[in-house]
Amino acid sequence: MHVNEVRLVGPNGEQVGIVRIDDALRLARESDLDLVEVAPQARPPVCKLMDYGKFKYEAAQKARESRRNQSNTIIKEMKLRPKIDDHDYETKKGHVVRFLKAGDKVKITIMFRGREQSRPELGFNLLKKLADDVSDDGFVESAPKQDGRNMLMVLAPTRKKAEARAEQKADKEARAATRAADHEAEERELAESRAAAQSATKKRRGPADNMDPDIDL
Repeated sequence: MHVNEVRLVGPNGEQVGIVRIDDALRLARESDLDLVEVAPQARPPVCKLMDYGKFKYEAAQKARESRRNQSNTIIKEMKLRPKIDDHDYETKKGHVVRFLKAGDKVKITIMFRGREQSRPELGFNLLKKLADDVSDDGFVESAPKQDGRNMLMVLAPTRKKAEARAEQKADKEARAATRAADHEAEERELAESRAAAQSATKKRRGPADNMDPDIDL
């Protein structure tokens, strides 16, 4: 169907209004921009003045960034029992913190058995406690929910994967530099100790130690 009018949107998103298609094309030429149809199903269709080449490039960049973020996101899983003892809880909490600091999401699964299924509050309270304990490194992305015999919650890291990796790399380099400095200090102390020992030996011997014992002084 031939369209005589379009609803025109300016390059910065401003509403120009309904104009004749010829006028819209003229404005595009005068602005050295393209007239792009963005909502063909609307009546009248919506068109926008834009640099189409730049638009396609930015859209492709966003798509690549989105795919990269999806590929870099790893979901770890940690399983707990509702009546977990303190030692096991601290151990598993430590694993969760390590995952979050590495920039990974963590799915927490509370596994109910037998009569425990009639006490869902045990799992809910445990998940809430864990979320509070790791709040410095992660936040609740998916609130606790029942899934059959289990209860699930997803924690997301407060920092992006790239930031976590950069910090891990910096920490690794700092530890390596510290080890190198410590090794250098040990080598220096050992060299100074050897030099001091040699100097003490020379002093004990004295100049007469090198004379012939058969010479009559």
